[in-house]
Amino acid sequence: MAKQISSPRGMRDFLPVEKTRRDHYLALILGVYKSRGFQSIETPAMENIDRLLSGQGGDNEKLAFQVLKRGEELEKATQDGSQLADLGLRYDLTVPLTRFYATNHAELPKVFKAIQTGPVWRAERPQKGRYRQFNQCDIDIIGDDSTDAELELLSASLQALESIGLQGAIIRINHRGYLTREMQRLGVEDVPGVLITVDKLDKIEITGVVAELSERYDEGLAERVGQWLEQEAEVPEELATIMKSIDSSKLRFDKTLVRGMGYYTGAVFEIEHPDSGQSIGGGGRYDGMVGKWLGSDVSAVGISLGFERVMDLVDQSPSENQSLVIVYEQIENALTVQKQAIDQGFECRLEKKTKNLKALLESMSKQGFGQFAILQDQQTLSELEIKGLN
Repeated sequence: MAKQISSPRGMRDFLPVEKTRRDHYLALILGVYKSRGFQSIETPAMENIDRLLSGQGGDNEKLAFQVLKRGEELEKATQDGSQLADLGLRYDLTVPLTRFYATNHAELPKVFKAIQTGPVWRAERPQKGRYRQFNQCDIDIIGDDSTDAELELLSASLQALESIGLQGAIIRINHRGYLTREMQRLGVEDVPGVLITVDKLDKIEITGVVAELSERYDEGLAERVGQWLEQEAEVPEELATIMKSIDSSKLRFDKTLVRGMGYYTGAVFEIEHPDSGQSIGGGGRYDGMVGKWLGSDVSAVGISLGFERVMDLVDQSPSENQSLVIVYEQIENALTVQKQAIDQGFECRLEKKTKNLKALLESMSKQGFGQFAILQDQQTLSELEIKGLN
């Protein structure tokens, strides 16, 4: 019996129809971002391990795939007991972006508006909506310390979601400065540690937060934080401009929103959709991160769409395309007609005529092609009878 062959756990193959659909929706999202003047960049899949594990990536650092040193360097590290890994697969696109900016800032505009898409890797426990390799789609603004940058990112993200047919998205927003002040007012000394527990509110509810804080700190602190979680709060001054400038039906202040990344310094946001039980995107301001590599502070803010979760919500049927299968007997004329079809905007595939034409056309339909024509000798494109495959 043949052994079953599958992709690595938590990673997936995409057949042509699904890949076409994913490319279609990604193109729509990128079209919105590019129309607003954001510029695409590309960074390596791997970064230096010390940069990935710098203490600012939150729990994601624990999930980083580390890459062993090679050859003599690995042998030496094994012998002397030093660190075995020198590289790691990126677990998000923000850390690579800040390194990219530090490396290339002299050639970039004063305010840099970046698009970055691609796979990231985390050693997650695979489950629905969580994979070990998945795609992110980020936009970031570096060099603008005003709330104009946040407004542009939020507006662009909402438009991008609408462009792929996702109406009704809500963006929850909070501010790390506000959270820090509130925690200090409650007598919290270990603000980052307490906020890590508060960030679990959606999963363990207030009783779970209080129980964990009681165990980690003391009952008095836990009770004060629990009471604070139950109280209503007014929008802090730092977020007033943002809340007034975005449609109130699409933006909601949430004082309990933390987000786990240690590098956030200001506004933080998370995108929700009524048809998803999980966030479909998020981000925030991370003003201190670029300066860690560059040596001087640079303001930065970004937002990411969780592309895999977005794809679970959009229309599951294959994307419509101007695709044509030409069934031929002689290749020479078929190549000429194929070029004519491409020049007129078709995606055009050539298939040699077989005895079982019905099976051939059924196969092409399953592969996402929408139309076909049977080419006779010396016919031109205009002379073909083009029919639907479905």
